[in-house]
Amino acid sequence: MEARASAKYLRGSAQKARLVIDMIRGKNVNQALAILRFSNKRAALGIEKCVKSAIANANEAAEKANVSVDPDDLWLKAAYVDQGPTKNRRRMRPAPQGRAYKERRHFCHVTILLSSDEKGAAKTDGKSEAKPAASKSARRGGAAAAPRMKRAAKPEAESSAQVSETPDKSSSRKTGAKKAASKLGSALKRKKKEE
Repeated sequence: MEARASAKYLRGSAQKARLVIDMIRGKNVNQALAILRFSNKRAALGIEKCVKSAIANANEAAEKANVSVDPDDLWLKAAYVDQGPTKNRRRMRPAPQGRAYKERRHFCHVTILLSSDEKGAAKTDGKSEAKPAASKSARRGGAAAAPRMKRAAKPEAESSAQVSETPDKSSSRKTGAKKAASKLGSALKRKKKEE
């Protein structure tokens, strides 16, 4: 059994309301109401009313369908906040040196979806195994999407023989600047010999 409720034109920005919604998403209804009751955010009051409305909608829908639903078994399946209008809520705020700053007072729309189904059953939906979500960089492509190469472990006998045969490469390597200087020096010596 699923039930939904929405609260429209709540005062405050959607960004600030999302901070509160993120705290309660996926939780049991009782836990969500406790979090909202003791939250210090202004948006928590309107969201709490919306959650209570969704609980009442679930009870009403259960009565109509002649099904028994325990309100303690409900959990927040989905919760999201949309941005509302700012029209007719624009203000001017005094600023230094005789200027004025524009200020937009925001509204937001909150939607709550409750479910009484089991959390694990709702997520799998009969599929045997779900793929892990790809990261942003993997979806975008490029070097970040390529799998990292794993170094193959060499047997100790091979690696010790190889170390004794080859001289230390790090000491014989020259940096880019030294290579360029040596090439330039050798080119100058050749020119002098030709002259």
